[in-house]
Amino acid sequence: MKPTQEMNISLVWCLLVLSFAIKVLFSLTTHYFKVEDGGERSVCVTFGFFFFVKAMAVLIVTENYLEFGLETGFTNFSDSAMQFLEKQGLESQGPVSKLTFKFFLALFCSLIGAFLTFPGLRLAQMHLDALNLATEKVTQTLLHINFLAPLFMVLLWVKPITKDYIMNPPLGKESVPLMTEATFDTLRLWLIILLCALRLAMMRSHLQAYLNLAQKCVDQMKKEAGRISTVELQKMVARVFYYLCVVALQYVAPLVMLLHTTLLLKTLGNHSWGIYPEPVSTLPVDHGLLSHSVQSELPSADGKMKVTVTQITVALSSLKNIFTPLLFRGLLSFLTWWIAACLFSTSLFGLFYHQYLTVA
Repeated sequence: MKPTQEMNISLVWCLLVLSFAIKVLFSLTTHYFKVEDGGERSVCVTFGFFFFVKAMAVLIVTENYLEFGLETGFTNFSDSAMQFLEKQGLESQGPVSKLTFKFFLALFCSLIGAFLTFPGLRLAQMHLDALNLATEKVTQTLLHINFLAPLFMVLLWVKPITKDYIMNPPLGKESVPLMTEATFDTLRLWLIILLCALRLAMMRSHLQAYLNLAQKCVDQMKKEAGRISTVELQKMVARVFYYLCVVALQYVAPLVMLLHTTLLLKTLGNHSWGIYPEPVSTLPVDHGLLSHSVQSELPSADGKMKVTVTQITVALSSLKNIFTPLLFRGLLSFLTWWIAACLFSTSLFGLFYHQYLTVA
């Protein structure tokens, strides 16, 4: 199998898994909207508006502080699209304005934030329960690192905190560069994957902490006055075990989203794992040579079919020049950063809520 075919298969696989994870979170969120008595609907709507405002504020920040490459990618996309439309004989100032692009991107980010609200709140509760169950210092340290993992991912794109100090650390009067920009991008990808692996490894501790809620509920019911029937006690314990599947999905789905956006960032952004240098083609595509090679592969086709195939081939190559790695690098970097930021924001709010606002 050729490397390009392997890359296409991995790309399709990442897109399918990412869309499936988003669909699972969407289904869980719609379930919360169907509940009439509780306040889950209000919580989702409130966090959706909060993340919409937060996304608009983040998109205003310049590249000197949050280095996504989104401005550069959008400018390259707009210029390439204008050149493509001019070649087709159409006059246009661009496919979409920057303000419209950022507005729809912020709207999409608000939906992601609403989907990640209850997974983050649930993670905070399981984190507190897992800390109470953990007796070894190593396990407690890993739990703390696991909870702060989204914060570490967020800081990887804050240029004054990470990139400036890692690439050019101030050593006396001179600044000695420790690594290149490509090496830093590779290091960032590896750190995200390692933190995702840590979260997956700590999944058992968190799910066990959730299952222990049944024992906590039983102990609390024993303290209450009045008689408790055995049927009610069994229903309460069974409810915890039946809801374990939803809790597992809330734990795994954001992790899958974060991992596969990172893989898409590596593939579509032309990054490298650092194991071997990956060639990046920067030469322009010769459409005449490409169409001639396509026509030579169709010796038995008539003239109309050759012209149609040639036009489709040229159009596909032009679209490849429009959707460049600069655009995907900026867009996927922002989405990866945004998923980590939403997870940490909701988990931090859940930690504050479960520790200070719900007193047993």
